[in-house]
Amino acid sequence: MANKQALRDLQSRLAERLQAARSQARGQSWLAVECSGRGFLLPLREAGEIFALAPIMPVPYSQRWFLGVANLRGHLHGVVDLAGFLGVKSHDTGREQPRLVGFNHTLDINCVLMVDRLSGLRSDDELTPEPDDAVAAARPGFAGARLRDAAGRAWQELKLSELVNDETFLKIVG
Repeated sequence: MANKQALRDLQSRLAERLQAARSQARGQSWLAVECSGRGFLLPLREAGEIFALAPIMPVPYSQRWFLGVANLRGHLHGVVDLAGFLGVKSHDTGREQPRLVGFNHTLDINCVLMVDRLSGLRSDDELTPEPDDAVAAARPGFAGARLRDAAGRAWQELKLSELVNDETFLKIVG
């Protein structure tokens, strides 16, 4: 019972911080998540609600990274394993604190991304852009800038508004 209350408290604090960060007119802000030890940044204006892991019903003949559908607050959402979709899934299946991150309702998609761990919020002033290299041209359109924080950790921006239009992402049938 105490764990449920602690989770609710954490989610409400994070929701308040997300709302406060969205209302700030300063620079870019991101929700930082981790998948298979890699850091990804989801633009706050494109990210939606964060859910605890819920029961997922598999969908036959779908891609491996499409885990199935989940009932989240009375609505069915497709569940995508972000690490699996990006091809960075490690063989270590032990997820520390898996969460489901929704898309902003303005993107008009009932889908959530399963991530291994939430890593808080980041802003422009905390990150330094890395120079583009030859690999940047090979990245998909939804992969934004690569950034580095003060601790030297690399982060890859994922543009959710571009991801929802990506043909590979939309083709869940295998």
